[in-house]
Amino acid sequence: MPPIHDSQRVAVLADSQNLYHTAHSLYSRNIDYTALLDGATLDRELVRAIAYVIRADSPAEEDFFDALRDIGFETKIKEIKTFGDGTKKADWDVGIVLDAITLAEHVDAIVLASGDGDFSRLCSHVRHQGTRVEVMSFGESTADELIDAADSFVDMSEDREQFLL
Repeated sequence: MPPIHDSQRVAVLADSQNLYHTAHSLYSRNIDYTALLDGATLDRELVRAIAYVIRADSPAEEDFFDALRDIGFETKIKEIKTFGDGTKKADWDVGIVLDAITLAEHVDAIVLASGDGDFSRLCSHVRHQGTRVEVMSFGESTADELIDAADSFVDMSEDREQFLL
């Protein structure tokens, strides 16, 4: 496992839907994205921070997107899809994977803010390529295989007052 040091270049990829739903279901609170970014970079050089968000035409979501940009996140926005049977779907899994693989060649560490176990194979791949992978999420809802596949795991539940508004 490559160690953390302050000269590392870091990319932060935040799966905003995963974080939002987890924070609300566990604590009925919102994520503090400033604290998330600070906790992810640990005084290392931030190369890129991307928040993957869904536009669902809910009140104040544009304000949220603007706030993310003000904090320092690039926002990638996907429209929610409604199918004929009324079900809705929107996720960024493929986009996050593609960005992580592309960015891994340009950074020393990737911080993935998500608890989604679907990303465990991504972590293994990126680590095999020589890039450190760190996961930040809430322990109660983070897949064990994701934790196992990362170089390190920050359980945001252990410091709720830092990471939640």
